[in-house]
Amino acid sequence: MKKRFVKRFVTGSLITVLGVSAMGCGSSNSNEAAQANPGEEAQTTEAAQDTDTAEKITLTNVSYDPTRELYEEYNKQFAEHWKELSGQDVEITQSHGGSGKQALEVANGLEADVVTLALEYDVKAVQDAGLIEEGWVDEFPSDSSPYTSTIVFLVRKGNPKDIQDWDDLVRDGVGVITPNPKTSGGARWNYLAAWAYADDLYKGDEAQIKDFIKKLYENVLVLDSGARGATTSFVENKQGDVLIAWENEAYLSIQDYPDEYEIVTPSISILAQPSVAIVDEVVDARGTREAATEYLNYLYSDEAQRIAGDNYYRPSNDEILQEYADVFDLTINLVTVNEFGGWDAAQSTHFADGGVFDEIYEE
Repeated sequence: MKKRFVKRFVTGSLITVLGVSAMGCGSSNSNEAAQANPGEEAQTTEAAQDTDTAEKITLTNVSYDPTRELYEEYNKQFAEHWKELSGQDVEITQSHGGSGKQALEVANGLEADVVTLALEYDVKAVQDAGLIEEGWVDEFPSDSSPYTSTIVFLVRKGNPKDIQDWDDLVRDGVGVITPNPKTSGGARWNYLAAWAYADDLYKGDEAQIKDFIKKLYENVLVLDSGARGATTSFVENKQGDVLIAWENEAYLSIQDYPDEYEIVTPSISILAQPSVAIVDEVVDARGTREAATEYLNYLYSDEAQRIAGDNYYRPSNDEILQEYADVFDLTINLVTVNEFGGWDAAQSTHFADGGVFDEIYEE
């Protein structure tokens, strides 16, 4: 069991290969023919691709840290679905890392047919690079968020520091593990959830709220670049007393170490909505739009919604979510990013260079 858990935490890109054919489009003979007659190059290349894609197609999904297990299972299901639907085999390359960093990589040229990132703002960063068309958030149901999550605390068995809520994280002697909001989408959800608690506690007094957040980050021992790295620091490296975590990350830790950890649900948390989008410029160049669209659309199918639930993400389908009422606390008080003015406002106020987080952390 431990070996499987350690494998989950391998950093960098995780490659999931589905299908039986080797990668590549067209043959060397077709390329030579195109070079011999440049006037027919486009036609020859298109014909070669049509012949190849009749047998298989390739997609790349650039995602964030904690979705590794989810997409490992989903990609297998989608491969079967696509084969039945189109007659094609499909190869899916899966990339994982801190959500903000992943968005930057795609914006800087990492080829992705789809992105499945931790929050809307990271997808918008890819849009701002000219790779995704406007209106993507309305392209799929539930604001293009096929599953949701929230933020909880993972503590050691028996909860030796008696951590019950956010105010316990600012006590002296409590070591906190959370990723860096500058690179991790999950870390930004963590920060905003803590801010929402302090806002309620201090009735909107910004000076006291900032002081609360400052004390919390003074207790942070490690700022990893992504959520999975933070889980590694807490679970594998035994650092800290509490991990501020995605709900699904906390459950995976319990699943692998049931006798070592437990979950504490704070009184206030946040509705985390990971976002998905087609990378329009890439799919149009590669001719993969139909497959990429179905790849994201199928996330809303009953089969995929249950895969999300089985991997401790909250299905966006309310009826299927109720099937997991014995797993998730469905009564938790969840604020939304709209209470921060939406992601553009939250980013510019809190996480942009010179924003509140920089101000607090530099102090």
